[in-house]
Amino acid sequence: MGGSKAEEKPAGGGGGGEDWWCYQFGNKDALIVKSSKKSPLALRMVVFAMTMICGIFICTMCMKQLGSDSLSRIVKIEVAEQLCNKSAILHSEVHFVHYPQPITYSRSECKCTPVRFFAIISSQRSGSGWFETLLNSHMNVSSNGEIFSSKERRSNISSITKTLDKVYNLDWNSSASKNECTAAVGLKWMLNQWQSRISIPLILCLQGLVANHADIADYFNRRGVSAIFLFRRNLLRQLVSQLANNHDRYLKQLNGTHKAHVHTAYEASILARYKPRLNTTSLIRSLKQVDDYTHDALENLKSINHITIYYEDLIRNRTKLLDVLDFLKVPRSKLVSRHVKIHTKPLSEQIENWDEVYNALNGTQYESFLNADYRI
Repeated sequence: MGGSKAEEKPAGGGGGGEDWWCYQFGNKDALIVKSSKKSPLALRMVVFAMTMICGIFICTMCMKQLGSDSLSRIVKIEVAEQLCNKSAILHSEVHFVHYPQPITYSRSECKCTPVRFFAIISSQRSGSGWFETLLNSHMNVSSNGEIFSSKERRSNISSITKTLDKVYNLDWNSSASKNECTAAVGLKWMLNQWQSRISIPLILCLQGLVANHADIADYFNRRGVSAIFLFRRNLLRQLVSQLANNHDRYLKQLNGTHKAHVHTAYEASILARYKPRLNTTSLIRSLKQVDDYTHDALENLKSINHITIYYEDLIRNRTKLLDVLDFLKVPRSKLVSRHVKIHTKPLSEQIENWDEVYNALNGTQYESFLNADYRI
């Protein structure tokens, strides 16, 4: 009644690679099936192949999530550089020649136009705005303005380098962006911002350059970025310009709008009416502070490939601009600007307490500032 005993496995019958089964009498639902101890080789290979395919697929998806686009852009840049003829470039200049591959548009026919990276390093009221408009009038030059006036972009070295990478990859969109083939791209970077109402000494507000000078110099040298140092010899004229600019910042004399630069002689005449009264007690100390500050900044950044020019030299001799174009290795051309100079009169007519200022500086190392340093 309990059913017969299950059959014994045949000894050697059918071989060890075959499956065997038995049926227990008296229990119709008991079907015992047992696989062989060894899996077929073909099955193992199939499982292995499927595992490899799944692994490759997962890795591919991860690469896309982690920024495979940046990797592909690197490959594209390397391919572009290999396809472009660089035989005409001097060996000493290779480090400063680049072939950006922007992600926001395609350079297409311009992909083999080499691009130089630059930064205009200057201080407030040194003619940097006028100078930048001159450069931007060149069909192959794009200078993107004072982008580090935004605190977020200069909050730390990581933010700074991220912003610089975007500019030098031609992905920074501004009015300076060119439809023609860009051959030089850069920005304007202030060593300081002079902030004061009418009194001095002035407060120097950094734009991240001096505070991070070692890291930035390293970045410039590593990426092949050149610097154009633009300064003003006559710090007294620079001071008058700054105080007048701050005065208009609060009064907004041109139809309720502050303008640091103007495009008409009428607007210039309105802004030039203001004559600041200088604090002669601290004047020499303030001028020395600015002079030393500029000198220290230049000393910290001297390892960068650079050219140094002065506003007064550009005013006297416009051919000095050709030196800048040669430095950037772009074709020489006529440069123009719509900017109109605001302060054109002698300093004696632009400072309210001129006699006091004259007596304070006469016989000092800053005596030369009292004289006319250029003709308008």
